[in-house]
Amino acid sequence: MSSIRVALAEDNVLLREGVARLVSAQPDFEIVGTASDLPELLAVIESSEPDVVITDIRMPPTGRDEGIQAAAWLREHRPRVGVVVLSQYTAPAYAVALLEHGSSGRAYLLKERVASVDDLVRAIRAVASGGSVIDPLVVDELVKSRSHPGASSLDTLTARETQILAEMAQGKNNAAIAAAVMVSERAVEKHTNSIFAKLGLSEEKDVNRRVMAVLLFMGRGQGG
Repeated sequence: MSSIRVALAEDNVLLREGVARLVSAQPDFEIVGTASDLPELLAVIESSEPDVVITDIRMPPTGRDEGIQAAAWLREHRPRVGVVVLSQYTAPAYAVALLEHGSSGRAYLLKERVASVDDLVRAIRAVASGGSVIDPLVVDELVKSRSHPGASSLDTLTARETQILAEMAQGKNNAAIAAAVMVSERAVEKHTNSIFAKLGLSEEKDVNRRVMAVLLFMGRGQGG
């Protein structure tokens, strides 16, 4: 079995070295480059062609959302590269931004959980194969921030609505979902609006509604 090539971006040198050691200890993982800021990470990606990138959210040069920027760049230029974002922030906004263009090959983990090597290893393997992982604490924060109990409302979805939500979690638009489940786009739109209503997401912007619905779905361990 070929090894999974991993690039790592983290500006905290101790954490960077620690994660690198955890990853290198796995017999089928290989660290192919490390970086401490966004430009350095993009250079590592260009030169080493990793299968998976592990990145902090906030790094130089601005210390705002470089990890999210890197994930967006990869989605456009290297769509097969998986991304594991490590964050100390449970605020759902970062996860929403990460998943805006689809959840395939994306993971969002909290740094406090990285001490659990199994969680990190599982996330790397998941994104390398196109899957996705979101830390349950982030989903909990999303639910707490809403007056509507969205997570439990997943139980009220019909089988067709759950099927459409699963397709949505793969980043598909309505046309692609319609083709996948063999219904009309109008039917998909109707089911999607019903999903949003049941999950208490009717007042959100369209992109946020789709991503938040996917977050809740993945929080149930159904997202792959």
